[in-house]
Amino acid sequence: MDANWVDVDKDPQHVARERERARELRKSPWWQSVLEKGVCHYCGKHVGKDALTMDHVIPVARGGKSVKSNVVPSCKACNSTKSCLTPAEQILNQLEESGELSTDFDPEDYI
Repeated sequence: MDANWVDVDKDPQHVARERERARELRKSPWWQSVLEKGVCHYCGKHVGKDALTMDHVIPVARGGKSVKSNVVPSCKACNSTKSCLTPAEQILNQLEESGELSTDFDPEDYI
């Protein structure tokens, strides 16, 4: 499972508006203090502030907003891996990759 299975029907106006808001948020003292810690939200590695990107937990392309409660610092590797997945989809992806998620689920087995 990867981000390719996600059907994204993004609204270009929403994306443009939120990208502009993200640019402004990146300049804020709050975001600068978040970056100073130098830690990726997803993997927990200390990579330094210059190696961090702003990631939208709920992706902008999926309706997410550029607000403090929806952005986290992410290393480039984690941001690329996450792509346009939501947190729930990320968990499903991790479970499948670890072999803990059965891909041969048949609802009929539970009736």
